[in-house]
Amino acid sequence: MQYISLIIPAKNEKESLEKTIRQILNYKFINEIIIVVDSHQDNSIKISRKINSDKIKLIIQKKNGYGSAIIEGFNHAKNKYACIFNADYSFNPKSLKKMITKINKYQFVFGSRYVKNASSDDDTIITFIGNKIFTFLSKKLLKIKLTDVLFTYVLCNVKSFKNLKLKNNDFRLCIELPLKIQRKKYSYTEIPTKERKRFSGKKKVNELKDGFLILLEILNNFFKIKNN
Repeated sequence: MQYISLIIPAKNEKESLEKTIRQILNYKFINEIIIVVDSHQDNSIKISRKINSDKIKLIIQKKNGYGSAIIEGFNHAKNKYACIFNADYSFNPKSLKKMITKINKYQFVFGSRYVKNASSDDDTIITFIGNKIFTFLSKKLLKIKLTDVLFTYVLCNVKSFKNLKLKNNDFRLCIELPLKIQRKKYSYTEIPTKERKRFSGKKKVNELKDGFLILLEILNNFFKIKNN
């Protein structure tokens, strides 16, 4: 059996975290659930301790931000493979089985909401249009071959992930991750996944602020490539 670790960034997700965790506890191939919170005051901590499973490992971030939560989570993973998994119940764990069938052939397996047989119940018109624009720019300017560049449902080889030496502590990691995968010439692919409506709570993405930072990340890397 191929065991995997789940990396769950959980910033004040008390409304949805318990439901998210309980749906995955019975998956035998998941033997480590790393919940990463941004402070000792985070309300996700109480939920993590309430569930009382030996699979759960709770990590307090050293640096704030979604990207930092993912990076620090991978630094604690004990398995050969690990998967980024949202705390808001939007990621469907059924996709993990299909991802696992691909992981021996590819070092990174991305979920996509925009390929055939995929969908999203959580997209707003702004996030849908924004993602389409950023995916188009990433493909044209950075040659990233993904259909859903901002979706971080990713299963990968832990050693390969660490070798990327990712730096972005915020949502710019969504661009840095596939870009460095290509620079390292690591293999990657996509599978269709169906994103569910988040169970409760507020999205942590600021559509304008984070969108602007992501755009800058794309353009900055484009000009670096152009000038080299």
